[in-house]
Amino acid sequence: MSLLKKALHEKTFVCVMEFVPHSSSERFSGIEELMARSQLCGWPMTVAIADRVGSPFEMSPLEAFASFQRPPPALLHFSGKDRERHDLLAQLQQMDAAGLDQLLLLTGDRLPGHEPGQRPVRYLESVAALQMVRQARPDWLLGAGMHPFKYREEEGGAQYFKAAKKLAAGADFLSLQLGYDAGKHHEAIQWMSRQRSPKPLLACVMALTLGRARIFQRVAGIVVTPSMLALLEAEAAVSKAHAQARSLDRLALQIIGLRLMGYAGIHLSGIHDVKQLLTLEQTIDDWQSRIHCLEEWAPAWEACWRMPGLPAVTFHPPEANWRLGEASVTASPKEKLRYQLLSGAHSLLFNRTHWLSRAFARTVQQPLWSTPLGARLLHGLERGVKRPLVGCDTCGRCRLEDTLYICPETCPKGLANGPCGGTSLNRCEFGDRECIHSVKYRTAQAVHQTAVLTERLIPCIEEDSRHRSSWPSWFDSSR
Repeated sequence: MSLLKKALHEKTFVCVMEFVPHSSSERFSGIEELMARSQLCGWPMTVAIADRVGSPFEMSPLEAFASFQRPPPALLHFSGKDRERHDLLAQLQQMDAAGLDQLLLLTGDRLPGHEPGQRPVRYLESVAALQMVRQARPDWLLGAGMHPFKYREEEGGAQYFKAAKKLAAGADFLSLQLGYDAGKHHEAIQWMSRQRSPKPLLACVMALTLGRARIFQRVAGIVVTPSMLALLEAEAAVSKAHAQARSLDRLALQIIGLRLMGYAGIHLSGIHDVKQLLTLEQTIDDWQSRIHCLEEWAPAWEACWRMPGLPAVTFHPPEANWRLGEASVTASPKEKLRYQLLSGAHSLLFNRTHWLSRAFARTVQQPLWSTPLGARLLHGLERGVKRPLVGCDTCGRCRLEDTLYICPETCPKGLANGPCGGTSLNRCEFGDRECIHSVKYRTAQAVHQTAVLTERLIPCIEEDSRHRSSWPSWFDSSR
């Protein structure tokens, strides 16, 4: 049993040290020295190897693992950006050969350089990837991401809907995206406690310096508010040493708070050598000698975000501050009418029991349509009908019934099971549109179909099924 699996099973707080692989002997020797210590403040420590965080041309997690002189038990990441089923299955075989059996499955950030209107970039989303790996490797330790730092109801609610799908798809634990809003950390752990089969939660943490905060303002999914940035600028103006000490205090306090909230561990980034680790360890120990419960922790956490002469820091964007449990949005009349019309048309043509549906089935299953010319004609007909209505890209396996008639192909990442983590106030990570999953959430609430978005696990589209008609296969008796 791996260290991480054992810690989660025994409910021992654990530190997962994230390693972003670069072709640098110093980086590798640094992480090996860190892992040789094997613990942080007495908590067991293991390593996670990130997958193509900055560039698709970075070393793969498997290449990085093989480059260690003394390979440690590792949690490998798998990012689904620009990946298909065969990529994932190939990695599973390579992991078998390396003796690895734990994987963190992520949909992935926007592929650098990908702009709307360019060639589609396929993303093997985490829900479908979890299903594949759970089926192929039933005993592996599998994790997935969770993104509670959302501040409008649609995007926040859709994130929790998707987290429920990840649990249903086989995730053994969820790891939160990086964030500094303790209220959202508490919200996520409370949500998990209410699930039918609660799973451990890890939280990503990193010391927030002024330089990192400025970078994070351009990173999709990470929230750095103007008041947070103002505090960091004021601390840096005092001195570099003062700013570093304050940043370290906040990191130590955040880790202590997460442990007191009931998190299973932390996913720690930004520590590159033993000296940094020892300094963090000492700071945690100093604070732990004074803080023993959440009631003692809360005022200390609040105080570390204050500075005389500055307004109070808020962790939510100025435009919104939604919290789980608040429900006020509804679909527009146009959105509701669109759903009713498309749902009605679907029930007539595709329910497989109505006389019109049976007649349509006989028509599209004629041998004519299985010939090369017939298949092209039927594909063109379906595309011509559905593209103006829903933005269809004829993926060969229509999922509209499972997505409230909002086509997943209109998402730049092609995501069907729910949103990625890159949205901001309902806006798509690409910035040119509202996230389609926010529209789905509003529609589901308005027509009382939220179960569709939490319970239906939608498999990935296979490469060889794309750009052909889905109509004949829809009526296949083996479907």
